[in-house]
Amino acid sequence: MNFDTVVLGAGIVGVCVAVHLQKRGRQVALVDRKLPGNETSFGNAGLIQREGVYPYALPRDLGTLLRYARNRSPEVRYHANAMLEAAPFLWQYWRNSHPAKHAAIAKSYSTLIELCISEHRTLAANAGASALLRPIGWIKVFRTDAARDAEIRLAELWHREYGVAFESLDTAGLHRAEPSLAKTLSGGLHYPQSDSVSDPNALVTAYAKYFEALGGRFFIGDADSLREGWEVDTQAGTTITAASAVVALGPWSSRVSSRLGYRLPLAVKRGYHMHYASHAAARLNHPILDAEKGYVLAPMARGIRLTTGAEIAHIGAPRTPTQLAAVEPVARTLFPLGNRLDEQAWMGARPCTADMMPIIGPAKNHSGLWFAFGHAHHGLTLGPVTGRLIAEMMTGEETVVDPRPFRVERF
Repeated sequence: MNFDTVVLGAGIVGVCVAVHLQKRGRQVALVDRKLPGNETSFGNAGLIQREGVYPYALPRDLGTLLRYARNRSPEVRYHANAMLEAAPFLWQYWRNSHPAKHAAIAKSYSTLIELCISEHRTLAANAGASALLRPIGWIKVFRTDAARDAEIRLAELWHREYGVAFESLDTAGLHRAEPSLAKTLSGGLHYPQSDSVSDPNALVTAYAKYFEALGGRFFIGDADSLREGWEVDTQAGTTITAASAVVALGPWSSRVSSRLGYRLPLAVKRGYHMHYASHAAARLNHPILDAEKGYVLAPMARGIRLTTGAEIAHIGAPRTPTQLAAVEPVARTLFPLGNRLDEQAWMGARPCTADMMPIIGPAKNHSGLWFAFGHAHHGLTLGPVTGRLIAEMMTGEETVVDPRPFRVERF
């Protein structure tokens, strides 16, 4: 079967790439081993983070690093057998987290972040999925005055540099917004420009259905079968042939790119989630980040979703939901969670680069091959603008942002 482009990966990024190419007249095949939105895009906290102009850096203070090294921190856990392989990545990540380098990275990264809300809302409207977006922002809550004051200083910096709106909430203001939260909190920060999603899987599914309504085709297939040409095998036994291919496989992208000769500073941060019922009349109005404990509670269609921080491990290593077990009792002191609603914790993997920015653009050694991966914690946030940028580059249009900072040649 012949197509103009085959997009490998039907998470939020791959689906958005496929939509934008199909809208521009390309005949697109979208290929994944599962239905759209059923891997990494399924299990996130549902945040579209307009405030996220600075990507998540690695802490550089000795106290935090020593706490992480003890492997008991609620924010970060690691598998000891993965650390030797992860060490070069972590070293580069740590170097790029220097304040001066981090600020320089933000100047490029913010150009994508600034468009995340408008691009999502446009795509959701076209896909008939606007009801899944909640334009209410999200709230970061604090247990101590010191943590609150430090975060307020950061928010003020982001506002000065990039116009990020925020509202500082004292204890009374926080509990007007979220009456069911613990009364012992020191306050919060509300980011009103951000959106949240009530069901990330449903949103990706809606975008995929829009892609098919535009004339695109989805296939269950094996991205590992990609051959120069570009050819991919489907589960049905047919072979897709296309003039160009886009690798948008999230944490599995390195498996394909390395086979083609690309050695990129990529790693994965695994994470877990669980859904809970609420007790009695308790209600959670916004997604809530417990800033000092490293987890998010978010109201979802299925219930209250608790998502954990990062776990450094081999992508195929057995599940070890120790972070979930550690933060669940803490979360119960923050909000009156009821029974677990899932039989077991969900686990996913975030694809990360050492400089915290995604790889978006043409592969330097292969004609017709394109990369769109490495979005770390902001895959849901940046899916639509990444899809637009790749499509504009592939069709020779003027690009919505300067793509040069995100190209693979930087490594």
